[in-house]
Amino acid sequence: MTLQDLGYREVLEQFKFDQNLDSFEVGRVISERKERYLVKTPTTEFDAEILGNLRFTAENRYDLPAVGDWVAFSQYDDNKALIRAVYPRTSILERQAVGKKGEVQIIATNIDFGLIVQAVDRDFNINRLERYLTICNASKVEPIIILSKIDLLPGFDLENVLHRIKQRIKDIPIVSVSNQMTHGYDSLNQIIQKGKTYCLLGSSGVGKSTLLNHISGKSVMKTGPISNSINKGRHITSHRELVVLKNGGILIDNPGMREVGISDLSDGLEITFETIFEYAQNCRFKDCTHTHEKGCAVLEALENGEIDYNSYANFQKIEREKFHFESSVLEKKKRDKSFGKLVKQVKKQRKRTKY
Repeated sequence: MTLQDLGYREVLEQFKFDQNLDSFEVGRVISERKERYLVKTPTTEFDAEILGNLRFTAENRYDLPAVGDWVAFSQYDDNKALIRAVYPRTSILERQAVGKKGEVQIIATNIDFGLIVQAVDRDFNINRLERYLTICNASKVEPIIILSKIDLLPGFDLENVLHRIKQRIKDIPIVSVSNQMTHGYDSLNQIIQKGKTYCLLGSSGVGKSTLLNHISGKSVMKTGPISNSINKGRHITSHRELVVLKNGGILIDNPGMREVGISDLSDGLEITFETIFEYAQNCRFKDCTHTHEKGCAVLEALENGEIDYNSYANFQKIEREKFHFESSVLEKKKRDKSFGKLVKQVKKQRKRTKY
């Protein structure tokens, strides 16, 4: 195995020399647990922690390592290491942090393709698919939809599901797989490219870990049954982890996400809801909200059946979430600024008292 097999690229090599990091080793973060990181090289896996200086100079979560990152590190004991720097990222998959206003959670970094997995037997939801598509599109990550557990549906019902998706979501590859049989995995394996990084996205219980086990050819992740009481998946996967597949692809598995909170994803919205934005260009007012205004081309297209109503409703909901997130970010910045001023005032007062 080489660094290139883990996804290493020439631009990273240039960064290493430009930043005088050539005296340190290079590895990729394949797992993160409570600020402890597993860093993989072509020959070894290191239990790593962040160098104190890197931790104290970090201004926000973006300055700290995440699964998928390339890092410069130094070994200080048998399979122990200190992370000294994080290399530039080509992409960051993120969502709004659950229960934390104005903050984001990094799902994974340096992702080429997002595999959006939905089971067709239980909580199949096109609105949720559009949310994942928005996250991928905002991060410049190419989405692929994976429909799992098709063995639980008659063929006619599967065709109906595919038709419903294609009515609202255009030009996105869709692969159907069976969790109990090998159906569909040949098609999926043909899509996966050597040296490219893929990230599994989806709720608990949709079959992400089972899918990973199938395409890796070995039991990499534990799998479990759906809860009979709530008809939802259990969190068998409790952390993010990067796996190199036998065909050379690189796959990151994730814990199931029951909430897909939208952060500042303007570009992602425009790509996911392209039809709505195309009609919006013909609206009478530039600041049209597409809810009540006279001369709104979007509302006219909606009335004429040229825009799917459910897609429009989902777009409006995500837009409101995005606005709320942006407002929360501004409030947080104001609080942080006020706190900073207070700290400076206290320091000045202490100096005056001292002298």
